Amino acid sequence: MNHDVYISLGSNLGNRKAYLQQAIEGIAMRVGNIIDVAPIYETPSWGFAGEAFLNTCLVCRTFLSPEEVLAQLLLIEQSLGRERLQNTKGYQSRTIDLDILFYDDLIINTERLTVPHPLLHHRKFVLKPLDKLNNQKVHPLLKKTVSELLRTTNDTSPVQRLSDQLTFPAQKSPFFHYKYIAIEGNIGSGKTTLATKIAEDFNAKLILEQFSENPFLPKFYENPKQYGFTLEMSFLTERYQQMREQLTQMDLFKEFVVSDYDIFKSLIFSKITLTDDEFVLYRKLFYILYNQIIKPDLYVFLYQNTERLIENIKKRGRAYEQNISPDYLKRIHYGYLDFIQKNTAIHSLIIDVTDLDFVKHYNDYNLIIEKIREK
Repeated sequence: MNHDVYISLGSNLGNRKAYLQQAIEGIAMRVGNIIDVAPIYETPSWGFAGEAFLNTCLVCRTFLSPEEVLAQLLLIEQSLGRERLQNTKGYQSRTIDLDILFYDDLIINTERLTVPHPLLHHRKFVLKPLDKLNNQKVHPLLKKTVSELLRTTNDTSPVQRLSDQLTFPAQKSPFFHYKYIAIEGNIGSGKTTLATKIAEDFNAKLILEQFSENPFLPKFYENPKQYGFTLEMSFLTERYQQMREQLTQMDLFKEFVVSDYDIFKSLIFSKITLTDDEFVLYRKLFYILYNQIIKPDLYVFLYQNTERLIENIKKRGRAYEQNISPDYLKRIHYGYLDFIQKNTAIHSLIIDVTDLDFVKHYNDYNLIIEKIREK
């Protein structure tokens, strides 16, 4: 899921504006997409005698947990020369200071992290830029808006807005080259989950296969020989109709299209499922329909070994899938590889996700996104 995290930035050493700018770029690279950056304010040092600070705030959209955001901010501080002296009491001058103010509307109180920031409402140099970002943001503990907190704060320090501006990197989507991406993989490989995450995070139109509504699927798993041809024909017609409709009706408000299947899977599965005579007939009809369908600009195949696939299938608990054999999964796998190898005109990318958990771990998810970006 996406989360909105509000971060304060301050600097009172060296080229203060340059440090703020570099921190913003670091946050964009390590934490997430920068949604907005407040103006710069100059304020006296707070809580100790030192040079004046430049302060600002930003809001960032991230997949990271609060603890992961904190870890990345500390790395950014370190990279910009911030030294946190363990045995020194009170505040010190610093090249950069990054603090989490809000993380959605969560209330967090752990040994390492307190959110909302416990001194937020006592710091005018935080409230001023925060007010420019979102003055209606409600403090989840105090139940007051930022605007109200600014009016009632006990901090009387002078805060001067500067004319200087900070910029944040243009967020170029890793998918900007593509109009249509198909995420494919074996049963239980995670293609639907990945396609859904990409659509949510990168503003894509999502096309999901409607396999769960197919009445022949449970029957097929019970009696493959009797229901194989019926199942494959129903899948083919449903996929063709869905793709024909969805790919020709583009959404002007979406950046691209991502689907959790490509219609060619019909031929891959049918070759395994059908008898030789049935497959010959099926293939003739398939190519008549296939030639009318828009092909993906990028075909991503998620590879997982058979043992992991079986684990995933058991976890999601669909009763009719529980008796799928390892041999059946292996035959499907080789069918996909054969398709990729023979169809060299298709722009394809194979990603081994056997040891990745892109739902729980952002770094695993980001690794997949970077592979697509590099492709």
